[in-house]
Amino acid sequence: MPVKIRQKVEPLLEALSILQEVKNPSVLGNLLPSFGRGFVLQLGRRDEATHMPASHSARFDWDYSSDFPEMRELYRRAKQNQWDSEVDVDWSVDVDPLNPEVPLLPDEFLDLSVAENYGVKLSATESRRFKKDVASWILSQFLHGEQGALYAAAQVTESVEWVDGKLYGATQVMDEGRHVESFHRYIDQKLEKLYVINDNLFTIIDALMTDSRWDMKFLGMQIMVEGLALGAFGVIYRFTEEPLLKEMLRYVILDEARHVHYGVLALGDHITQRLSEKERREREDWVFEIALLMRERFMFWEVYEEWFAHKLTRKQWRECVNEMPGMREFRQVMFSRLIPNLRQIGLLSERMLEHYDEAGLLKYASGASALEMTEQEFLDALDDDHADELTEQLV
Repeated sequence: MPVKIRQKVEPLLEALSILQEVKNPSVLGNLLPSFGRGFVLQLGRRDEATHMPASHSARFDWDYSSDFPEMRELYRRAKQNQWDSEVDVDWSVDVDPLNPEVPLLPDEFLDLSVAENYGVKLSATESRRFKKDVASWILSQFLHGEQGALYAAAQVTESVEWVDGKLYGATQVMDEGRHVESFHRYIDQKLEKLYVINDNLFTIIDALMTDSRWDMKFLGMQIMVEGLALGAFGVIYRFTEEPLLKEMLRYVILDEARHVHYGVLALGDHITQRLSEKERREREDWVFEIALLMRERFMFWEVYEEWFAHKLTRKQWRECVNEMPGMREFRQVMFSRLIPNLRQIGLLSERMLEHYDEAGLLKYASGASALEMTEQEFLDALDDDHADELTEQLV
């Protein structure tokens, strides 16, 4: 097939294959409108802004009494740990993304040996440019995800039923705004290359923003997107040797760990005690399918289109990415954060164990949940001196 035709046909076939992997009809029906806007219309790529209709109820409480002690404590911690990106992060640090002495990502993180089997070989200069583009792509997706988290946090703060939850939620809105500011500044000033939102991520954010149920927004953003992002931030934090990026991620990780903790606190009793069995099963099915969709998020398709679309098929590129040591680490740490939290909130019942096992995700179920590890403990475990501790706690 001619290259130009293949480049148009393969993305559509890829999208259809992802859609076919959603086995649950109810979840498929729920995702179809967002899938159409994300994969078919590609609204995230077409314009500088996208409008998503949102419908949810806002809950007012005229009593104001403290009603959730654990959330009140989380609120205290959040207030004490606020930071100012303009003051606390040293933006004067010179960043040369092509400097091999201070790599954004180490060589072994993005090993292209599989691509070499298909006749693709990069020079030293090309390799440094490629790693810089991958880093730009990863941080761009972090930025887009943080914008989604900002708007979702604002919606959930309106809807959540606890006064203490609303107070904490207000701090998360502030956190997410600061993350958007920080990631954008780093990308704009230090990397000078912003990638469009990945179609998988757009689809998930669209589905969450347009769902009227507060607990589905909570589940999707606080547990799924934030949980997986926390793992992804942790991987880059561990691997990068660029000091400014590492410093910025340190602050972001401390915030994100609190956000996931908040989600686990809010959803535990709600899912196990307030939902009907039918509603709980619906959410179990939904998070499983979203977990598989999120697994497709880090395929660097936009980087592939720039660098290798004329040399490799999308199937060959997927093989290359799946075999990269850094991406194996990504999958391990991301799902090590997610699956224990699903267990903690009651969405990992006997009915679902076989599905997670077939997907290769059940092995993470015994790890520490957000309630069993503070934000500082998680950050400490990411440091090199605590590598063994990280492995023991997360795997």
